[in-house]
Amino acid sequence: MDLSLHGCKVLITREAKQANVLAEKLAALGGIPVTVPLLRISCKDAKENQQILAKIQTYTWIFFTSANGVDCFFRLTEKYHVHTFGQLKFATVGQKTEQALNAYGYQTSFVPSTYNAENMAKEFGNEFSEEGPVLLIRGNRSRDVLPVEFSKKQLAFDSMEVYETSVNNDAKEELNQILSKDDIDFITFTSPSTVEAFLEMAEAIPEKNIVCIGTTTEQRARELGFSAIITPHKFTTESMLEAISNYINRKEGSYVSPDKL
Repeated sequence: MDLSLHGCKVLITREAKQANVLAEKLAALGGIPVTVPLLRISCKDAKENQQILAKIQTYTWIFFTSANGVDCFFRLTEKYHVHTFGQLKFATVGQKTEQALNAYGYQTSFVPSTYNAENMAKEFGNEFSEEGPVLLIRGNRSRDVLPVEFSKKQLAFDSMEVYETSVNNDAKEELNQILSKDDIDFITFTSPSTVEAFLEMAEAIPEKNIVCIGTTTEQRARELGFSAIITPHKFTTESMLEAISNYINRKEGSYVSPDKL
């Protein structure tokens, strides 16, 4: 089946830089991207981060659960002139995080079969239960799945917070103006934080098809009251667009956006 979004309007809610990349992919498939970044992501530093980097070669693994974590971590290594990692091995939660690591010249030694923290913890524990200590690279809103599971398995680990995710409140007026037009066909969420930010800012919740990047985001969306949710089998933005295309073609046959009727 050829992928086509048939002129449907898709609301993109992720952080600005990443939103622009997704918008380009969406437009290339014949969709109309409507970009309203609901989050801001910024790298951060702390005194304890410098202390951790000073002993970086005492760790066996470094865990990355997002591309943002990869980027902000290596910015810190540049700042503190850390250029060697000895025998350290890297674990990445999925394809995009792995690609971000590759861009810095490093290869991953472990990627879970399903791109989420639950499966990452389970599969790593089954395969490398005796290997530690681990350094977890995190953001301020990262979930506690990995720390909790590692604690259960008594696997030594430290956490290093390298980026901060905050709600982009400046987008509230624009978001509600767009929602009031009622011509959006799909709303995309690429993290639980985007779902939470949307509900924090939206003055009314539209009855639209929701597209979540993976099961973790889907679970949060359902907890917060969304029900018409499309989730791809592979947790990437490309697969999200494929899922939208498949949904359109399966459910509508020849899909026509409401503003063209």
